[in-house]
Amino acid sequence: MAPGTYALIIEGAKGGSSLNYQKIPLAAGLYFVGVPIGSARDITLRALDVLASADVLAAEDTRSLRKLMDIHGVPLNGRQIVALHDHSGSGVQDKLVAAIRDGQSVAYASEAGMPLIADPGFELSRGVGEAGLMLTCAPGPSAVLTALALAGLPTDAFFFAGFLPNAKGARLTALQKLKEVQGTLVFYESPKRVGAMLRDAAQALGGERPAAVCRELTKKFEEIQRGTLDELTERYSGRAPKGEIVVLIDRGRLPAVSESDLTSDLANALETNSMRDAVDMVAQAYDVPRRQVYQAALELGKET
Repeated sequence: MAPGTYALIIEGAKGGSSLNYQKIPLAAGLYFVGVPIGSARDITLRALDVLASADVLAAEDTRSLRKLMDIHGVPLNGRQIVALHDHSGSGVQDKLVAAIRDGQSVAYASEAGMPLIADPGFELSRGVGEAGLMLTCAPGPSAVLTALALAGLPTDAFFFAGFLPNAKGARLTALQKLKEVQGTLVFYESPKRVGAMLRDAAQALGGERPAAVCRELTKKFEEIQRGTLDELTERYSGRAPKGEIVVLIDRGRLPAVSESDLTSDLANALETNSMRDAVDMVAQAYDVPRRQVYQAALELGKET
């Protein structure tokens, strides 16, 4: 998540870690490294291997990465950690790309979670890809997927919208554009704005929609609050919870299509339009698959 909103908190880290790393030869290229969103022990063995072995280390927050490596006993061995974040100039990215061209392996980590997911890294990824250089990932924890697993909302389809605009008008507009998305909506939100965001979501999407507020995922005070948008708005009214927040909102339910109404409108459309035009018109009007309307048109043809 964005700098300043998602700090790594280490749980149960005293006394070091029992995880082991291996120093392995890495081919020249960029290695995105997923790091924990809370508990330091959520790191993967491959992530530790990459951090131990890369020629160059880069991070959104150099102190967070250094702390994580210290916890797991991964030495720097004289390497410096290069800072690459939203306020870095293009020169930092150019130096990392140049290092890869020169045959070096570069590991990049966000402050927490997966790089690029509401975090820096996209321009670096694009630059490496456009240069025709090797790019890979040691995947790890993600607040988006963790929240989806815990929220109790459908996971067959989802839309990650990141952070909404701060201003109320822009936030309402952004939410209204998502009203017809047929998947669970996932947002990152500041604890200071979560009450206002829930209120605006209820207004834009409908207060009856099921939703969940996930707080401090994988950390000591992890909490999941479930309810309708109206219920959650009331629950968080005038209250600013502590910690990092993920808000999930269920998809809207499309109104049921009456078969008789569809058939009647299709028959009327066929009187003055070609089959193709009539099918297109009715499919669009009822927001149903064109194939379904075309089959209904064929059935009408059999009956006449």
